[in-house]
Amino acid sequence: MLLLYRRLSAAAAIALFAGQVAAADSIPDADSVDVWQKARQSLFGTRAITSDTDGKVIQLRAPSRAQDASIVPISISTKLAQTPEHYIQKVYLLIDRNPSPIAAIFSFTPDSGRADIETRVRVEEYTWMRAIAELDDGGLFMSARYVKAAGGCSAPYGTAPDFERFVPKLKLKLDASVVAGEPVLAQLMIQHPNSSGLARDQLTQLSIPAYYVRTIAITYAGMPVMSADIDFSISENPNFRFYFVPHAGGELKAVVVDTKEREIEGEVQVLVGEEVNEVKR
Repeated sequence: MLLLYRRLSAAAAIALFAGQVAAADSIPDADSVDVWQKARQSLFGTRAITSDTDGKVIQLRAPSRAQDASIVPISISTKLAQTPEHYIQKVYLLIDRNPSPIAAIFSFTPDSGRADIETRVRVEEYTWMRAIAELDDGGLFMSARYVKAAGGCSAPYGTAPDFERFVPKLKLKLDASVVAGEPVLAQLMIQHPNSSGLARDQLTQLSIPAYYVRTIAITYAGMPVMSADIDFSISENPNFRFYFVPHAGGELKAVVVDTKEREIEGEVQVLVGEEVNEVKR
């Protein structure tokens, strides 16, 4: 009888554990998340949002289970050509269960060529991640991805950086040769802690203050190409890949402002038909 009881107890424990694992791995309905409903109302009101499950307008790519929750690579690709007649004017990146769920709002122009973005983000807990394209005619299309990761926003530093003496830097780089009238892939790399304010110094156990990049503005030949309002959900040392369309030689310029109102600039001279490497400031 005792042996039977032990077997039953073991079976019950296994069943309980399996149930807990299943509960942890279960994916909530994307439309029912309370944070999403509040953010949706705040950003879009009652406007209809088309779920773009086939990626006909926008597609979000992210790992289903991240190896490092503080550096989760994502890419947002779009299928609509950026023309003056019809284009994607904004892309919203939301991470539902992050302390700051609206991770970034990217603005584009017809000179963007493609409203695509690649970057790296922090994920604090298992969550739906969403990319929403807003067209110039007001249409909204959403691509969503469920990501299993935890602790990215509160991941500890070894020692707290000295933010008062820290000097942010940026680097612009072109990833391909430049052809007039064709979208060219560029990369913006920012040396910045992008501190969330949720991490602790491992030596003192004191909270490390929030300090992160707030705005980005990219221009080509003096005309806007891409701009972004971002938050600490973007990983340390923010990195962005984006497109622009050169029509003749000109200057690709980035202006970055952080929460201490520090402004940094960098530029690269674009020579059509030639490859340009990089410039750092």
